[in-house]
Amino acid sequence: MSAGRPSDGAGGGAVQRERCLLPLHDTQGRAVRIDVVIDQPAATGRPHPALVLLPSSLRDSLDCDVFAAALAGLGWRVLRPQPRGMGCSTGPMDGLDLHVLAHDVVQVVDALGGGRAVLAGHAFGHFVARVAAMDHPRQVRGVALLGAAARTFPPGLTGALDVAADPAQAEPDRLQALRRAFFAAASDPSEWLQGWYPQWRAAYRAAGSSPPKAAWWPASTVPLLDLQASEDPWRPADSRNELRDALGPLVTVEVIEGASHALLPEQPQAVAAAVDRWARTLPP
Repeated sequence: MSAGRPSDGAGGGAVQRERCLLPLHDTQGRAVRIDVVIDQPAATGRPHPALVLLPSSLRDSLDCDVFAAALAGLGWRVLRPQPRGMGCSTGPMDGLDLHVLAHDVVQVVDALGGGRAVLAGHAFGHFVARVAAMDHPRQVRGVALLGAAARTFPPGLTGALDVAADPAQAEPDRLQALRRAFFAAASDPSEWLQGWYPQWRAAYRAAGSSPPKAAWWPASTVPLLDLQASEDPWRPADSRNELRDALGPLVTVEVIEGASHALLPEQPQAVAAAVDRWARTLPP
């Protein structure tokens, strides 16, 4: 495990960042190594509650340093496991589904999170988080949905994702796609020209459909925070309460202003504060 220097988090305390490569085995006994970034309060002497951040489609979470440090500054041990094929994570890419990806995450919770954690899934990451909560409820305290799309995606946005993620496309076209599908009018989309893994598009798109959304979207045994962005085209205003309508008081809905689907690089401090407020209400 490599250690970094302490830095300041949003909560005012010093934050320590480390990174490790965790050797695991998947549901078929095959070797997997998961690259995990860990942000936590630098002060030692007591355990800190764990929160696991799962990134959006075809991206790692290595650009989420500000958000992770903000949560760590508020007292959380923030784990960022990179999906297979991203960062330094490795493992079989054939036959991926949400159960397999959820199993990777829960093994990280067991190894580094004390066996129980809050999961925060950004966009596609919330698919994995929701299935992890369904498959492994004893290890999941609750799930924060960060920039989760409407149950039925609005037309045209998946195509914009494909353009934005593809470095072979012309940069002006990619920036236009990023503005359309990911970033609010006042945000700079250029930071997301990097950090994509388009070579895994087919593998992760197939994984996202197995099990089908109907198996997990309308069901939950743990509390959910549906944290939406005010300018997110993936989440039209008329879908604001669709998850709460389906699951009732298990769901807390909150809207972050001045952000779109990217959300975390746009408003990291506001998102961290909202997640912290909600997560503090969860049973241990």
